[in-house]
Amino acid sequence: QEEKLWRAVKITAYVLGTGLLMFTALVNAFSWYAQNTWDILGRFCQTRWLEFYYLFEGDEWTIFLLGAGLVPSLAFWCFNGVLMVADVTGKPAFITRYRIQLGKNDPVDTKKLRQAIYVALFNQFFISLPMLVPMFSVMKWWGNTFSKELPTFRWFLVELSIFTLIEEILFYYTHRLVHLPLLYKHIHKKHHEWTAPIGVVSIYAHPAEHMLSNTLPVLTGPMIMGSHIVSITAWLSLALVITSISHCGYHLPFLPSPEFHDFHHLKFNQCYGVLGVLDYLHGTDTVFRKTKAYERHRVLLSFTPLSESIPEVPKRAE
Repeated sequence: QEEKLWRAVKITAYVLGTGLLMFTALVNAFSWYAQNTWDILGRFCQTRWLEFYYLFEGDEWTIFLLGAGLVPSLAFWCFNGVLMVADVTGKPAFITRYRIQLGKNDPVDTKKLRQAIYVALFNQFFISLPMLVPMFSVMKWWGNTFSKELPTFRWFLVELSIFTLIEEILFYYTHRLVHLPLLYKHIHKKHHEWTAPIGVVSIYAHPAEHMLSNTLPVLTGPMIMGSHIVSITAWLSLALVITSISHCGYHLPFLPSPEFHDFHHLKFNQCYGVLGVLDYLHGTDTVFRKTKAYERHRVLLSFTPLSESIPEVPKRAE
């Protein structure tokens, strides 16, 4: 028995030791490969940034306007352009089969769509763009925004986390604010004209709401952190695309789930935030958590629409 036990111990030690060595070797190899790839990518980005910087001869206002204004706007309209084609024509079917509120916007009312586009353009040109002027002054005061040296990716990830946290706090409470009866009637009701939203509706709002609840929460993080213009560009572009996804009305594969905010448009008094953390703490998602929409609120990792795999419970015949 002792010999068998000793033999089993030696075999176990051999297997675990060999496995540990192989695991360590794989981790070291992966770490070296990742670091090497990261260094190459970093040098590539640094070179492209310097080329761009010198192309405009270091004109900080032009660089800021392009980075904080033009690029995020292009990201917004390019993404929503594809969605609007699907909303109007019902094609490609790859998109429309993932519709959340079945039978809604199928096709979208083109008159309402034109109105939404006009309001979105107004808000971008006459609200968001002017707000970049004081932001530029703050960035100049920090003195790091137009540095010739890019921030490291690790630092950008730290900034991204802080930006997201600040946006969640500011958006949640300003959103709750405009749901107060008086402000809702005169300001926020405009945004809720769409009970089944589409992507461009993400910035379809009263000018006061667009300034207070849409734009300010997104700009505050970079201003507090004194971020580089490249970080600002990436963050604003990402924020506009993600809010478009939240409003798009389609739960598309491999993209963030829009079920949370779509439910807000459907019910009005649930799901006020972005991440849902403050909704959980304040109990403003209790109804949502009891629904099929909550079960569908996850990243779709297959090509089967969640409306098919997790369908709504049929209503009882009266």
